[in-house]
Amino acid sequence: MTVAPRPPAARRWPRYVELAPGVLVAGGLLWNAFSPQDYWGDPMLTAAGVTAGALLSLRHTLTIGIVILCGVFALTVKDGSADTAVGHLELINTLFAALMGVGVNRVIARHGRRLDLVRTVAEAAQLAVLPAPPEHIGPLAIAARYQAAQSEARIGGDAYAVQRTPFGVRLLIADVRGKGLGAVSAVSVLLGAFREAAEQEPELPALADRMERALLREDEQTSEEDRLEGFITALICEVHPGGDGLRLLNCGHPAPYLCHDGELRALEAADPGLPLGMGVLGVPRPATVNWPFPVGSTLLLVTDGVTEARDRRGTFYDPVIELAGRGPFRGPEELIGLLIREVERWTGGPRDDDMAVLAVTRTAGPGDGRPAA
Repeated sequence: MTVAPRPPAARRWPRYVELAPGVLVAGGLLWNAFSPQDYWGDPMLTAAGVTAGALLSLRHTLTIGIVILCGVFALTVKDGSADTAVGHLELINTLFAALMGVGVNRVIARHGRRLDLVRTVAEAAQLAVLPAPPEHIGPLAIAARYQAAQSEARIGGDAYAVQRTPFGVRLLIADVRGKGLGAVSAVSVLLGAFREAAEQEPELPALADRMERALLREDEQTSEEDRLEGFITALICEVHPGGDGLRLLNCGHPAPYLCHDGELRALEAADPGLPLGMGVLGVPRPATVNWPFPVGSTLLLVTDGVTEARDRRGTFYDPVIELAGRGPFRGPEELIGLLIREVERWTGGPRDDDMAVLAVTRTAGPGDGRPAA
């Protein structure tokens, strides 16, 4: 699993914004030098100190403060007020403004370190709940990516898993309704049930039933309102031993995609089924659907953070249309990277939902000497 990279503790600003303190210093000193009124540029110098503290490092903040002090001292010497009470007060006010910028810098740096610690703990929790899948299983190359809707958030309700079983390599991608610790708890139960049942159940509907029973047992400890509103969309896939075919069971989840010869198509099910947690309605699960999985093709599983991403006009993102003709891809990681960049370009700003992507490429056939899954 690859978690989307986050910025370091140091704040990242556009380059032109970091120039603001210097521009304010130059403007304030020039205004004081050429204005007929004494020190009308002082507000700009004060703003320069505070802005430097908020945008720049401690070293640069101190540099801005020293430049302001030297500039104001030179102006007091120029107008002959250096030895007067007015000149002394001007220098004291300037020193106070510089120290205020340093104070702002230290407060922001302290909060940045705390936020960095929280992010680190959250990432550790995310990796514990959602460990990285193996990069290779037999003839399959595997890659995954989880990206939170907000850069500050590291834990959400999207999940995926890859499990080698006696029946083939089984894949899971799911989306828990809701966010926060409740969603993380549901993800933990879901993945634990999947890893256990995937080894034992020969049929995918029975595997889905085991997962649902585990979730219902967990829901007994929650409120009635949460039980009525809680459900999980899931897609279970089984790659045949040797990798020559797929079996899919959809539980109310967005359809997967198959990329072959540079073209992407959705593997739509005639009956997408109900999400996990809604089995109390008595609706039987749909039958599994078989699909070919040629050598060189990539199976792409996504959550609705991809399929429900909207542009500014409210149009949903469609991977089939937007990724048409963009292949072939050298591996699953390249396809995932392109998809993430395209979704970010499509939304043009913050997304409303987390995004999880799991891609599996069949790199070789069962008869080429490589071990089958």
